[in-house]
Amino acid sequence: MTSSSPSLLLQVKAQPTAIATLERALANGRVHHAYLFDGPDGVGKELAAFGLAQALVCERREGGPHACGECSACKRVIPKSGKPVHPDVMVLERGLYEPAQIGRRTPEATELSIDQVRTLVLARAAFPPHEGRAKVFIIRRADELSIAAANALLKTLEEPGRGTHFILLCSKPDTLLPTIRSRTLRVRFAPLPDGVVAELLAARNVDAEEARTMASLANGSMATALALADPDENGKRQRFVEKALAALDSPDMGIALELAEEAKKNKDSLEVALFALAVRLAERARTTAANGDRQADVAAARYALALQAARDVDANASAQLAVESMMVRMRSV
Repeated sequence: MTSSSPSLLLQVKAQPTAIATLERALANGRVHHAYLFDGPDGVGKELAAFGLAQALVCERREGGPHACGECSACKRVIPKSGKPVHPDVMVLERGLYEPAQIGRRTPEATELSIDQVRTLVLARAAFPPHEGRAKVFIIRRADELSIAAANALLKTLEEPGRGTHFILLCSKPDTLLPTIRSRTLRVRFAPLPDGVVAELLAARNVDAEEARTMASLANGSMATALALADPDENGKRQRFVEKALAALDSPDMGIALELAEEAKKNKDSLEVALFALAVRLAERARTTAANGDRQADVAAARYALALQAARDVDANASAQLAVESMMVRMRSV
């Protein structure tokens, strides 16, 4: 999270409609008690959430939409190690806390647990803010709330205490309980334009040409673009790409089936690996087209299939089936 501008809301790029909605609410003193920030990962939802929280707890804001960014409250909202140090801004996220901190014996492996909701929300909901301005709960990846955790939130979401606000961040809102969705005001965040993603990558010292390539494949997500450009993960991605290309040249499906089986074990990094494969196929399409080779059409079709597989995985499709289906279709092109 950057600090080029004092107000975090002013740092959010290319989301004019969402930010205007929040600015109006702040300026009119009509901030909703529960928001659902809906959109792809890496498009500014979290920055906007902390920006709204910052404006709500700012010690100097008087009627305008933006926090001063300079008072003690504003500075303490900016998260460090994933969490702010301001006592009135709480973050909920699967695995963010040690089990003992939230009354558990085991880690939260797949869901944001009811234990976290009980410890961080229900135990504090009845009390006023520590410092008098507002109390804000930010829930990262709200689609990971367990059924029990979501149900435990319902009454508090419907009737929060005075000055209490919830901001749920979600890239898959349709997976939330309908009762959660009905108790929140939805604010949509769009995919970022490729030019903005390339600009942000370049600001992180990514080569300009590589930044443009990564941006074109990131589907408007800065999180995906950063993962594509991450050198620490490059080796793993390249092994996936090389094995996929070898599977395309193999006389049978043996290597392809191995790749699909491995994908099941590495689902967390699979989407980025598929984008890396798409990058390689796009390069192949450009090179062969420049040489007048008919294989350019084959590479272009395979590029589209890699992107489709990445979208399927993002939509929660089976990793193994997505890769297996992709390889079958690529081999038939």
